[in-house]
Amino acid sequence: MSEVLAVVNIQAVAAKKRLQSNFLKKGITLALSSGLAYGLYTAFLTMGMTKGVWADWYGANTKGLSTFVVVYLIAALGNAINDVCSAVWALSYAGIKGKLKDFFRCINTPPGRMMIVAALIGGPIAGTAYVIAIQMAGSIAVPISALCPAIAAILGKVLYKQKLSKRMALGILICVSASFLIGSAGFSVGASKTTSIGIGIACIAALGWGFEACVAGYGTSMIDPQIGICIRQVTSGIANLFILVPIFGFMAGGVNISFDLAIQAFTSGPAMIWFLLSGLLSFITFMSWYAANSMCGAGLGSACNGTYSFFGPLFCLLLLGVYGGMDGWALPSVAWVGAIVMMFGILTISMNPLDLLRRKKEEI
Repeated sequence: MSEVLAVVNIQAVAAKKRLQSNFLKKGITLALSSGLAYGLYTAFLTMGMTKGVWADWYGANTKGLSTFVVVYLIAALGNAINDVCSAVWALSYAGIKGKLKDFFRCINTPPGRMMIVAALIGGPIAGTAYVIAIQMAGSIAVPISALCPAIAAILGKVLYKQKLSKRMALGILICVSASFLIGSAGFSVGASKTTSIGIGIACIAALGWGFEACVAGYGTSMIDPQIGICIRQVTSGIANLFILVPIFGFMAGGVNISFDLAIQAFTSGPAMIWFLLSGLLSFITFMSWYAANSMCGAGLGSACNGTYSFFGPLFCLLLLGVYGGMDGWALPSVAWVGAIVMMFGILTISMNPLDLLRRKKEEI
């Protein structure tokens, strides 16, 4: 009898290990797909801001718009439209899943309010900075913004007294070194002042998303990730369109200019097609990332999501450079090397890379 029980226990343990392994693999697959989707979102959003009325705003005929409007207000408007489209996709998905009541019920709860704070940091601040950086510096801004996991690790140590091990410190050093490598690529080809400012603004995006990761980590641990995504995207869309864009309009000379530009943008059919796609992919990347974090851990999930530092420039090159025939989207070889090094640094922050090899041996 004891021998039978021993065999059953061994089989149960083996089945549990297989289940955990499959669960981990599915989480990693979702996290990698979130990085892929974020790269596509970047390319589609940027393509949308070259079509329809946007082509006039950014072209030779700027319709009398000031430099401030072209550089900052229009970029904020692009981010706002993307987040509004993403919020529509998120709410539609929640409605299909029968979770709209949960969405309204969770908004005014402690974790819901934490998600609202995270959305305000990651949407109007980091998201707009990301779009501005891409418009000013091109796809070289993408891997710079991917410093956010390194910044999140540092902020976790400062704000929440989380442990910062030697391995994590090494990963941060690798990421910072990679960012300098990527930045040097921009300067080596005779970067303009605009490119330099764009790289600096990309650092603001990384800082904002790093802070968001710290704040959102609490909220998503207590509510359904799909509800958390809805709260984030809806909050970001509303704050961008009805707070940040009017503020930029006021700074440009009057709130009316922001409303006029918003109406033109929303009624520009050729551009809105791309914004609907970028909004969908923005929703998909967050949904996949949140789900992955619950399956393989926030550390490994963030590391795999950070692969957008490579996929972003790649899809911008393919969609804008090759398909769109636009110049300026090809990166020097050293920038591609820096993006890959950045991915390794993010992985090192999140976990010991050797653990992946150990898991494979255990499965065998």
